[in-house]
Amino acid sequence: MTLHDFYTLLSQHPDKTLQLVLPGGSTVPQSFHVTEVGRVQKTFLDCGGKLHQTDTCQIQAWVGDDEDHRLAVGKLVKIFQKSALLLPGGGAPLEIEYEDGVLSQYPIASHTITDTAVIFQLERKHTDCLAREICLPPSATQKSTGAACCAPGCC
Repeated sequence: MTLHDFYTLLSQHPDKTLQLVLPGGSTVPQSFHVTEVGRVQKTFLDCGGKLHQTDTCQIQAWVGDDEDHRLAVGKLVKIFQKSALLLPGGGAPLEIEYEDGVLSQYPIASHTITDTAVIFQLERKHTDCLAREICLPPSATQKSTGAACCAPGCC
């Protein structure tokens, strides 16, 4: 889900509560706080030596001792309005950062609107090789000729 899609959805339902469902089906306790809204910029080289840059909006959810806390969607909209100058463009992906044993960042897979809540289904992030044309295992022909698995520059 992009930052623009997330913000638009929240703006349409300001009086509802926000609920987060983790990939395994458990939920983040409804008493969570949003402790950070930030921009994460990453510049890196893939294993083939190509330069990449990503720009993501990340929301940190934290559960404190105050179990009666409930975050209204409208309050999160106001938090986003205050942080608008530092956020990436509206097309940037949005992730929820949450610690449940380990600190993880979760993209939003889907959402559901009920009478009382905006519910976001989170999904796991996955690693991938960004230089598959260089780093994939050798074909049967390469194996038989003894050619190297990876080209120079591939890890």
